[in-house]
Amino acid sequence: MNRHDFIFYFDVIDANPNGDPDAGNLPRVDAETQHGLVTDVCLKRKIRNFVDLTKKDEPPHRIYFKEKVVHNRQHTEAYEATGKKVSNKEAEGVKEWMCKQYYDIRTFGAVMSTAVNCGQVRGPIQLSFSRSVDPIVASEHAITRSSVTNEKDLEKERTMGRKFTVPYALYRAHGFVNPFLAQDTGFSEDDLKLTFQALANAFQFDQSAARPAGSMNARHLFVFEHDSQLGKAPSHKLFESVTATRTSEGSARSFSDYQIDIGELSAGVTMKDLI
Repeated sequence: MNRHDFIFYFDVIDANPNGDPDAGNLPRVDAETQHGLVTDVCLKRKIRNFVDLTKKDEPPHRIYFKEKVVHNRQHTEAYEATGKKVSNKEAEGVKEWMCKQYYDIRTFGAVMSTAVNCGQVRGPIQLSFSRSVDPIVASEHAITRSSVTNEKDLEKERTMGRKFTVPYALYRAHGFVNPFLAQDTGFSEDDLKLTFQALANAFQFDQSAARPAGSMNARHLFVFEHDSQLGKAPSHKLFESVTATRTSEGSARSFSDYQIDIGELSAGVTMKDLI
């Protein structure tokens, strides 16, 4: 596998792309610039969910980090499958089995040095925080419901709540594929294709009250492929070659309010848009 860099554009329309639990679930923002933020963990969760949905949690596409799992049970299974005795000395020996079983371990890495130690894995794919192209304004909406939770509230007319949305924003994230770490974890070309497929479909099966259908959309996935493992250009130069520019005045309210421009590529680097 050769080195890859990629840029992922997605937008949000009247939805909350990534609520901040430290701020009452308001959309995450850069406090100084008011640009919207979506964490790398949020995007990785959507990739994991897509793989889990399409691959049915079967080897070699099991998901290690998922709801209501007990990691020490997973680690014990690894020792039983490899016939090794649970000990810190044998952790490296079962790490390879974990990488073969779990897609997200060999893709993103994992710290598995718990009471049942399976070692640590550095993953070949890393993602940045997503940042909105322009500053965002979060809208706050009061909501009501006719039902109540407690008997004492039965005579009340309604209970109140709040929802937060971003009217519109275009976000951009950066990613990197380290081919040397891919060799270490067994991350394959098929895994890479699956990862890009998951990003392209990240929001198709992630609908919720906070993110209804059509409110979040993958717009571009620009993948830079180098013709060597070391690569032929620094990541930042490749990222700087793609820009999003406003083409309308006033507040942006659709993807058509932006123009995506692509500059010249370095020799030995090819680019594809997978969306």
